[in-house]
Amino acid sequence: NTRVICAATVEDRVPPFLKSSGKGWVTAEYAMMPRATSERTPRETRGPGGRTMEIQRMVGRSLRAIVDLDSLGERTITLDCDVVSADGGTRTAAVTGACVALVDAIRWMSAERLLKRNALLGLVAATSVGIVGGEEVLDLCYEEDRQAAVDMNIVMTDRGRFVEVQGTAEGEPFDRGSLNRLIDLAHAGINHLLK
Repeated sequence: NTRVICAATVEDRVPPFLKSSGKGWVTAEYAMMPRATSERTPRETRGPGGRTMEIQRMVGRSLRAIVDLDSLGERTITLDCDVVSADGGTRTAAVTGACVALVDAIRWMSAERLLKRNALLGLVAATSVGIVGGEEVLDLCYEEDRQAAVDMNIVMTDRGRFVEVQGTAEGEPFDRGSLNRLIDLAHAGINHLLK
């Protein structure tokens, strides 16, 4: 039941470190709406907290992996990811949804003749996997995530290449066989999302 609204904005500016480089940038912002969870979560009025910053960086890295930044010119595409309902997997839903918004933005830029060449190098999607009650599970909901002995987030491109692998044993460490099976399970789920 996770729902994330993702929108892309194209602006004729770049961060200071890219000024006069001819390159563009892709970045992300992430926010959890106060009633996205079962109990109200206060807004982050003093700037993003540590978890929020980590997720923003993850989404930005994931999307930059599929964009030819040189072809954008000195433009920034900002992906806004706003969680309106959180039932686990908000960061992975943000990556996948932001990819859809990014594709729309790049198509628009192409139609407006703003691109030097095709900027899209592929697609990216993400999912969570874990071990819950001794079973390997794909796309954990909140209850499964809360009980998981192992919790992982995997981001992959449509060419089967990894952008990010985050994995944690919440209790007893897991072995290489479990890791391989979880990655295979995530790969299958991500392929479904990409289709």
